[in-house]
Amino acid sequence: MKLKTYFLTLLLFLLFFNGSILLISCVNLNSNLGSIRERCLGEQHFIATALAQDLNAVENRGTATDSVVGTLFQPYMDYYGKQHVFLKLSKEGHPLYSNMPLNESLSDQAPIPQADKRVLSTVKWKDKEYISVVGRLPAPYTAYALTYLYDISETMHSWNQVTRILYSSGITISLLLAVCLLLLLNHIFRPLRQISLASQNIAQGKYDNRIVVSGRDELAEMAKSFNHMAEEIQNHISQLARQAEQKQYFIDNFAHEMRTPLTTIYGYAEYIQKIALTEEEKLSAAGYIMSESRRLQNIAYRLLDLATLRNGEITFTTVNIPELLRGTAQDLQQKAAEKQVKLKYDYEYESLTGDFELLKSLLVNLADNGIKACCSGGSVQISAIYEAGQKVITVKDNGQGMTEEQLCHITEAFYRVDKARSRAGGGAGLGLSLGKEIAARHGAELSFSSQLNKGTTAKISFTTQ
Repeated sequence: MKLKTYFLTLLLFLLFFNGSILLISCVNLNSNLGSIRERCLGEQHFIATALAQDLNAVENRGTATDSVVGTLFQPYMDYYGKQHVFLKLSKEGHPLYSNMPLNESLSDQAPIPQADKRVLSTVKWKDKEYISVVGRLPAPYTAYALTYLYDISETMHSWNQVTRILYSSGITISLLLAVCLLLLLNHIFRPLRQISLASQNIAQGKYDNRIVVSGRDELAEMAKSFNHMAEEIQNHISQLARQAEQKQYFIDNFAHEMRTPLTTIYGYAEYIQKIALTEEEKLSAAGYIMSESRRLQNIAYRLLDLATLRNGEITFTTVNIPELLRGTAQDLQQKAAEKQVKLKYDYEYESLTGDFELLKSLLVNLADNGIKACCSGGSVQISAIYEAGQKVITVKDNGQGMTEEQLCHITEAFYRVDKARSRAGGGAGLGLSLGKEIAARHGAELSFSSQLNKGTTAKISFTTQ
């Protein structure tokens, strides 16, 4: 595209520039020749009139005109000959006197017109050009004809020289323009080259390639748009990579979580089948099998809840906050009492829009995690408050807390802060993943802050209410 633009632009310029030079030269030549023709016509008329007056004066003195016409015509030939003007006087078509430098046959090519008329023509002889004006003398001397010949060779030579100079200058200017045009197009098309190179890099998987944007023209805007597109592509690719990594992590953890209870179930079933056991030993083995089966059932239900929540529709209603917090506290009261943990709640607003059961499930899960994290004498506080003009529900405990690294992973499926304790309590590591999805479906953001040995705060910020 750049080469096509270059050659087309250069061709148009050369045509226009050289055409302009030719036009200017031709106009200048025609203007000069027009002035010369006017001069020739004027001088021929002046000489013819003056000669006729001279002949008339001689005739009035009684002298024959034929005897003195040569004497009268000679001064004109001498005077105008110094100005590169040549004259010829003829009578009835026969030459009488002449100082013409060219062949007589050439000078006689122009026909002699009728009285009061003149013939203007151009004559060439021996690489020279002349303007010829032929006309009769005024009456009563119309038998005489005056031929006026003006040498325009110098004018044509000067015009040719000027034209050559103009074309030489035009060639120099054209070469300079060709170089400047090439540099200009290289500068203009640089963003396009960068875009092409960046596109090739992106096609090769180098998504961090960007174009340096300079200027405010259309190409700069296109470069900005390309950078934005490349950034969006990189973000999508990174997001897809993270999703693929999370899915692989989910599959690995799921396989690990399934392997442990299945191994236990198979082991105790084989134990019961192959070994003679007492009734007490059989009951103990069956108890382990049932415990691990409940774990598998819990995982299946949690995964089903996640799938249903992501793909299903939620019916939003007005949720009564005092009822929501009171119901959460009642569900966990016995467990809190067993661990000697105080469970309290308070609220600053009465209602919000959402799904009562899903929000209760989320709060129960968060408060239950807080109770598990607390030692005897600890406390868990559930609060519905305003923060920066937004409705927020917080669940705060003063338990063992978490590290920054643990906080980054707690909403991932099957992740456990304390794996041994979670398995012992029957947890599947899916509670916070489900809670994050519940918050997202309510247009809310679930976030956590924690310090080791000082406790953890879970915050649900309802940004759309």
